[in-house]
Amino acid sequence: MRVGVLSDTHGGLKAWEDSLRVFDGVDLIIHTGDILYHGPRNPFPDKHDPKGLAQAINSLSVPLLVARGNCDADVDQLAIDFPILSPYLIYDLNGIRLFAHHGHLFSEEEVLKFAKKLGVKLVLSGHTHLATLERKEGIWFFNPGSPSLPKGKDGPTVGLIEGSILRLISLSEGGVLKEVDLLG
Repeated sequence: MRVGVLSDTHGGLKAWEDSLRVFDGVDLIIHTGDILYHGPRNPFPDKHDPKGLAQAINSLSVPLLVARGNCDADVDQLAIDFPILSPYLIYDLNGIRLFAHHGHLFSEEEVLKFAKKLGVKLVLSGHTHLATLERKEGIWFFNPGSPSLPKGKDGPTVGLIEGSILRLISLSEGGVLKEVDLLG
């Protein structure tokens, strides 16, 4: 199974379109929140078009799973045909249990505690707009960064899971920045 992972699109239609090029042929997309609204502290992303982004999301031919972000509002659910208001999700993928959340509700310690209790091998998050991939106490923590309002040196990024391989992909360079075997 191939899964696209992204976060913090903040209404950026261009970022969504760029991400879908990387996600060509995926079976599922997981978005870890902040879909449409750019937030009061962020600039407008390139090609800011929340309505157009909602329409593009609604035209997906694959399932979309979403963990609600701090900029996602109840009214956004009226525009998107997938459920987007759950604060977290738990999903079994390719024999790997994952926990996805945005990153603003739970501390790192709480998430680690949840992950251990639930048998989670991969934690997905967003919120910081910084791409990170690290292992703590046998559990992988992955933030795909942001395809529309990235912070840090990596520029716009997304994630791609193929089988047990997780890759951090640069949208500007088009290459793999990091790669790990989640079962290795």
